[in-house]
Amino acid sequence: MQHRLKAVFMRGGTSKALIFHQADLPAQRDDWAAIFLAALGSPDPNGRQLDGMGGGVSSLSKICIIGPPSRPDADIDYTFAQVSVDQALVDYAGNCGNMSSAVGPFAVDEGIIPAPADGLARVRIHNTNTSKIIIATFPVQGGMAVVQGDCEIDGVAGSGAPIRLDFLNPGGSKTGRLLPSGQAIDRLVLPDGSHIEASLIDAANPGVFVRAADLGLAGTETPQALEKDAALMQRLEVIRLAGSVAMGLTPDLAAAARMPSIPKIAAIAPSQAFTALSGRIYAAEDTDILVRMISVGQPHRAVPITGGLCLAAACRVPGSLAQQMLRPGQSGALRVGHPSGLLLVDAAAELRDGVVYVPQASLYRTARRLFQGEVLYSL
Repeated sequence: MQHRLKAVFMRGGTSKALIFHQADLPAQRDDWAAIFLAALGSPDPNGRQLDGMGGGVSSLSKICIIGPPSRPDADIDYTFAQVSVDQALVDYAGNCGNMSSAVGPFAVDEGIIPAPADGLARVRIHNTNTSKIIIATFPVQGGMAVVQGDCEIDGVAGSGAPIRLDFLNPGGSKTGRLLPSGQAIDRLVLPDGSHIEASLIDAANPGVFVRAADLGLAGTETPQALEKDAALMQRLEVIRLAGSVAMGLTPDLAAAARMPSIPKIAAIAPSQAFTALSGRIYAAEDTDILVRMISVGQPHRAVPITGGLCLAAACRVPGSLAQQMLRPGQSGALRVGHPSGLLLVDAAAELRDGVVYVPQASLYRTARRLFQGEVLYSL
């Protein structure tokens, strides 16, 4: 006999997720994982999640839980769960920036918070994974979130209503500091005795940024090409684990391996011409920096939004690898080149007593409710 659970299936940016009301879930969080795994069809050794709602890649294997606010400066609490495709693992360590764009419209359409009949809604979202506030601003009509609009994001066909996301004070999301090690560049020593330079940045989600050239990459590779290189993927994971320990996220490499969602690891490169997955050709002058990011062991088809925000913050840190690779004279919003095209993201930065502080990072996304009803699962 299958169980039934009220759910909404939404796209947020370049991700999709099942969204639940916290009140509909068991009171004990320890009881959630089995439900989430069964609903999405994990673990699947075939990597497709055919027996569930997941899509076989990390960006399509996600859960959002919405509940009442636990702090006075928020309208709702939002908890994100990253569900592994091939392992029985549910990770609550980090946030998903893409799905953050769906949270405000979900709250309005579900009647959780009041919204103007017409105009702009402003929802203060408390992300419990990072203990940070995200402000979502988006148009509403007839008391419901507007879906149609002219905002286009690379990696998603068509256009939609713009959703502005302002991540307030994103630095130190998990470690408490923008630069967990206190350095703009760290020299990571790997288990085989080799070493590599990396910038360890904690903004929105922690990130480990390394030069693409140090990995023998150009920075324009497709996700498929990266995925086929087993030795490269293994080296990236080893670097990620070393970065996790160096950032103080985990005490050792074994603990880091048990937390696959953070830190993200990214290979970055200076601007150059590349061809997106859609076949569109981007010239070198179209971007300010290139990134190829790994998410939960898989090359991302675009760039995780929190990863893009972290990269934007990294570009504002004097002496960091990202700042060194940034297009000379770059100012204003950052044009990040990724496998699906461009991400426009902005991060304000201030120098306070010799320490870089990022008060806000912002970007635009689109979102759409795809299905509502009940998800069926068996335990």
